[in-house]
Amino acid sequence: MFGIENYSIFIISSIILSVTPGSDTFYVLGNSISSGRKVGVMSALGTSTGCILHTVMAALGLSVILAKSAIAFNIVKYLGAIYLIFLGVRTLMSKTSLLAKENKNEKKSIRQIFLQGAMIDVLNPKVALFFLAFLPQFINPNTSYGIIPFLVLGFTYIIVATIWCITLAVFLASISRKISEIKGMHGFVNKFTGIIFVGLGLNLLTAKLKN
Repeated sequence: MFGIENYSIFIISSIILSVTPGSDTFYVLGNSISSGRKVGVMSALGTSTGCILHTVMAALGLSVILAKSAIAFNIVKYLGAIYLIFLGVRTLMSKTSLLAKENKNEKKSIRQIFLQGAMIDVLNPKVALFFLAFLPQFINPNTSYGIIPFLVLGFTYIIVATIWCITLAVFLASISRKISEIKGMHGFVNKFTGIIFVGLGLNLLTAKLKN
């Protein structure tokens, strides 16, 4: 089909990779617990949008630039790490609970959350290298379908990952409601979410381009 080989194995692999904790999962986890279901779902949709860009880049061969250029790789890496650490520090320093803000109808802008999720994925060069390394394994090198197999596989993975992240967001949001009812937990939620974001940023700083 469209020059794709072992599509069923690809789907199984995508499911396994999706449920394996990564930066997207932890971002959705933090926002779902701190701000509820809607924010968690939009976080998932945002990271998925970032994956769409990486899929298109891989299909067009643009991801090769990140794979071959240490300068380009490091620029994207540092921008992504700084952005994540900024989000984490801002959350840690917030004196008003994110859950309390939600209860006062001072919810985070849904658009802002969506863009944050997209930016976190776009500014993660490891995502680009993942698509560049993972997708070609299931594409016939002699295919005449051009970029179509890249796009089909990429969007298949994105759909699987999105379903998982949204399911996770809905489940964790129910926990956040119970947490909001516990006195003294608001500050803990802020710290927990902030530490997750800072940790993701520091982890991204350790990423190295393999030759």
